Amino acid sequence: MTGFARIDGSHALCSWSWEIKSVNAKGLDVRCRLPSGMESLDVTVRDQISKTLKRGNVTANLTLDWQQSGGGFRVNQDILDLAITAIPQIEAKIPHAAPSRASDILGLRGVIEAVEQEITDAQRDEVSTQVLACFGQALESLDAMRRQEGERLSSVLAAQLDQIKALSAAAKTNAASQPEAIRERLQNQIREILNGSADIAEERMAQEVALLVTKADIREEIDRLVAHEQAARSYLGADGSVGRKLDFLCQEFNREANTLCSKATDVALTNIGLDLKTYIERFREQIQNIE
Repeated sequence: MTGFARIDGSHALCSWSWEIKSVNAKGLDVRCRLPSGMESLDVTVRDQISKTLKRGNVTANLTLDWQQSGGGFRVNQDILDLAITAIPQIEAKIPHAAPSRASDILGLRGVIEAVEQEITDAQRDEVSTQVLACFGQALESLDAMRRQEGERLSSVLAAQLDQIKALSAAAKTNAASQPEAIRERLQNQIREILNGSADIAEERMAQEVALLVTKADIREEIDRLVAHEQAARSYLGADGSVGRKLDFLCQEFNREANTLCSKATDVALTNIGLDLKTYIERFREQIQNIE
């Protein structure tokens, strides 16, 4: 399922931003992008995601900016000494140049350096704790967005199951008339072959019809289609992750629809089977979007 969440946070020492996004996938694939110094959070972040989400390509990205306002400056003595040593040589080559001033020397690149604030282990642990708490909020927001998408898809899937139910009922009605249709077609074929010169014994005709009806019987397939449709509805109304269960049901739906098409003895039943396959495929495509 798709989703996106962004949460910003700050501390006296730094500020940060979490971005989490997910796209559809059959399984769960997690990618973490953490700044230098925060690599230790990787295991915890992955663990929290796996406990909350079961499917999707999930990317968690953390940007962190350490505040430098508490730092200071220092004079790089080595570079300052080099500059002072070089001044007489420069003035000798340029005798008419104005005398060097202290501000000129201090303005040279590298003479004055910014000193970053040193961060203790305790401070870093405190920041890590707050950063993880902020990640938890972002993950909850992402999960809520995915749940809302799932609720919207639920009505779509229910409508598709209604179509599958209606087509299964139509197939059952058609199947009820198959024995007589098979008998009539068999009689016509025999008459055509014999050119009306002879009739087949009624007992033999009954045997042939019984054999063909047995081969063409689709009642078991229809019963399984009905059972799968009811199971799918129960999964849609259940809590927790049901995407993979519905995925499996789609395979079973397809199996029964394929068998129905192969056993069909007339165009009407074949068309019902093809329509079933169409709605099952639409159902399967939507299943990829849910947890």
